[in-house]
Amino acid sequence: MKQMDVPAALDLDPALSISKYLVRHGTRTPRKPMFVRKMGETWVDLSAGDVLAQVRGIAKGLLAHGYGKGDHIAIMGRTSIEWAVTDLAIWHIGAVPVPIYETSSPAQAQWILSDAGCVAAFAESSGHAAVIEAARAEDGGHGVREVFRWDGGDLETLTADGSHLDDAAADAGHRDVGLEDVATIIYTSGTTGRPKGAVLTHGNFIRLAEEAVNKLEIVVRVPGARTLLFIPLAHVFARFIGVLMMMESVPIGFSPDAKQAVSDIATFKPTVLLSVPRVWEKVYTAAELKQGKGVKRSLFRWAVRVAVTYSRALDSATGPDKKLLAQYRLADRLVYSKIRALMGGQLTWTISGGAPLGERLGHFYRGVGINMLEGYGLTETTAPTNVNIPVKVKIGTVGPPLPGTSLRIADDGEILARGVGIFQGYHNNPEGTAEALQDGWFHTGDIGSLDEDGYLTITGRKKEIIVTAAGKNVAPAQLEDPLRSHPIISQAVVVGDKRPFVAVLITLDAETLPKWLETHNRQPMSVHDAARDPLVRQHIQMAVDRANRKVSHAEAIKEFRILDDDFTMENDLLTPSMKVKRHLVLQRYADVIDEIYSHPKPAGTN
Repeated sequence: MKQMDVPAALDLDPALSISKYLVRHGTRTPRKPMFVRKMGETWVDLSAGDVLAQVRGIAKGLLAHGYGKGDHIAIMGRTSIEWAVTDLAIWHIGAVPVPIYETSSPAQAQWILSDAGCVAAFAESSGHAAVIEAARAEDGGHGVREVFRWDGGDLETLTADGSHLDDAAADAGHRDVGLEDVATIIYTSGTTGRPKGAVLTHGNFIRLAEEAVNKLEIVVRVPGARTLLFIPLAHVFARFIGVLMMMESVPIGFSPDAKQAVSDIATFKPTVLLSVPRVWEKVYTAAELKQGKGVKRSLFRWAVRVAVTYSRALDSATGPDKKLLAQYRLADRLVYSKIRALMGGQLTWTISGGAPLGERLGHFYRGVGINMLEGYGLTETTAPTNVNIPVKVKIGTVGPPLPGTSLRIADDGEILARGVGIFQGYHNNPEGTAEALQDGWFHTGDIGSLDEDGYLTITGRKKEIIVTAAGKNVAPAQLEDPLRSHPIISQAVVVGDKRPFVAVLITLDAETLPKWLETHNRQPMSVHDAARDPLVRQHIQMAVDRANRKVSHAEAIKEFRILDDDFTMENDLLTPSMKVKRHLVLQRYADVIDEIYSHPKPAGTN
């Protein structure tokens, strides 16, 4: 199949805006929980009425300070209630929030503030405020007039500053905002070059969310539904889910630290979660390493095999046989029930996006009893163009297009998209817009295919395709994703463009390495020493061999090098959305790559 068109199912009022949903819930169901804050070890509800009152208070303060409709106002901080309330308050006056990743440098913040033309900014802490102040200094002090700090009590100060205004004044700003008005400018995480500001409208969020909910009713519109956000709200994926859940009046908890997320999940007890694959990989790895050595470890690995086999059998015509069902029931009692308990005991649905999940991991989670709905989308599509739907999940795919979305596979395999979620263009960048949007179709830069049911499979990035010296096209993701599932592998970057064979650069996960060494009866050692340790290298080779089984001989990895350091946001090799900046990795480790190819071809290389 080369094209799949799914018409929109809903006809929405053009006067709708995100703010109008908040006002609706805050006035019709004011006591219903909307946000949930962690206070010590306890989760405390914040009602829709309380949220509306806080939003109106901050909105009045912004009006009193001279801000209004159309102004661009930046937000920089970790995922929190303050982030969400600030976002809503900016919308409430008809202004445009512009997120900045919490890890951004002054230079990165300066580019966003100046390119977007921000007139004010909100910062979580003195550290974030210092980044914005440094950015203002680089910009000569122009643009941003004030920086408001959450931890400095500025939300309360703003509320006091606007206390002379009434609610009608606060609400006036959003009353004439509709679906076609700009809601936000989200800057791409920038794997290559400077980030570009994707202009998204209220209609992009609302139309896409309303259409998505109709396909995900069993996930969202069920009694007791609740979710926990822990990926950055500066990311379009988290922002979209936050808007969708608020629109549907599903309580949202906030966890500011992804490293704390697993323990927060256990106490918050969500029914649905969203995250990027790296988090699901780490949850799996943590569960495996927690078993230690001996019988418990063997039992866990047996249970994993049973879960994957059981899940795959669910997709067969005959389903699981009696022997497999008996094994599954035993594994559920001994292992799966404990994993579900660690995830709060109520988690039934998870949504994964941002990168390929991996078929085996998808089957594992479904086998455990946690249904993984893998989806696909980009900043420019307001997050999901596709998602697996509960009535028909195809693990290994990212599902069919959502209603109101069309997909086309170009002759070169690139995925093109159009529909209700497609952005308006790049802010201040007509050349970039013209390149990305052609004849109404957004060129995603991803390579994929559509099956007979219109389910999309992603095979890689167009710009990342490697062409070996022998002329063989290699999609790095097909090799990198399986490698990253190994407990001690943090990142993998496949190389070999215009070279005689394919190789891979590997980094080790410093967090999981100590426990892994312990379970393999090895003494503690540094990442530097582990990179040279024979047992570590043996297990990396085994992981490479497993990944190679998924591709042809000409595409297979023939050599690997373990690096002494990892790719992080701090060393600028990882984006805030956890994507590797491949071009910078290739530049930084050019000497390592050259060393790989300075030797004779490995035996068996074509």
